[in-house]
Amino acid sequence: MRIIIDAFGGDFAPIEPLKGAAQAVKELGVEILAVGDIPKMEECCKKNNIDTTGIAFKQADEVFDIHEDPTKIVKEKTNTSLHIAFRALADGEGDAMVSAGSTGAILAGATLIVRRIKGCKRPAIGAVVPGLHPDGFMLIDSGANNEVRPEMLKQFAVMGSVYMEKVMGRINPRVGLLNNGTEETKGPETHRNAYSLMKEDEEINFIGNIEGRDVLMDKCDVLVADGFSGNIGMKSVEGTASFMNKMLKHMFKTNLKTKIAALLLKKQLMEFKAKLDYTEYGGAPVMGVTKGVIKAHGSSNAKAFKNAIRQAKLYAEKDVSSLIASQLAKVEE
Repeated sequence: MRIIIDAFGGDFAPIEPLKGAAQAVKELGVEILAVGDIPKMEECCKKNNIDTTGIAFKQADEVFDIHEDPTKIVKEKTNTSLHIAFRALADGEGDAMVSAGSTGAILAGATLIVRRIKGCKRPAIGAVVPGLHPDGFMLIDSGANNEVRPEMLKQFAVMGSVYMEKVMGRINPRVGLLNNGTEETKGPETHRNAYSLMKEDEEINFIGNIEGRDVLMDKCDVLVADGFSGNIGMKSVEGTASFMNKMLKHMFKTNLKTKIAALLLKKQLMEFKAKLDYTEYGGAPVMGVTKGVIKAHGSSNAKAFKNAIRQAKLYAEKDVSSLIASQLAKVEE
């Protein structure tokens, strides 16, 4: 299994992507093709004692700036590490790829260079989010499509269900629709029509609308949303997790009694912190394209990047893209 990484995407490139790649080689048994300025990558590895066993390098002279127009990744910014990583994936030099770069550019490159699955109306980003279930749930779309049509939301349900079943091991995953009420008549026309489409389709285990207050309560395995609402929801969960960690830290440092309580609960507190840690999840797959593309968090450290590579490996091993293509065709029929 060979995973391509954009070694110059993200806030802490190239050191954290390369560290994560070295950890992935050792722990996951993958090979890595790191794309970027080779002399700089070699210097970074030497300076930071990063083992390059199992890591090959591919030259790219430029870096795609997050402030650039995302569509430039396709034709204008062809010498950037992100474009060359996409081209390598499309040409079969690897089985999947990971980047912590610009979300818009990753979506554009995945759609127009790697290409959409036949029948997919619009690719979507599926983020695995922590909740009451030990392995969280998938929020799809979490930022790719601000405006959607009902049939697109239905396809998001199909793609998310395939991922949660084949990669996360959920049998007959429950699908909910993010809305402002549980009643079938709630929400804008797009959501009401999407509700009807999913309710009528026997291939989708649709359980109805999910309100914002129930998002984390293990009501569903796949939560379908338009990209605007989904992104706000995902970042609200991230913010809540950060707030809770800070409040707990402050509470247990209040006095001697609370410090003793913290020592007694150390194991449980560490487990709770890990559950809310985005680095445990690694990244979010771009669903609906012909090969595995994982969008890692922009501020990913080595641990997060390693786990994003783990996601890419699983995506390729389970052949999720082909499974999605088959399921979309079946649903359309």
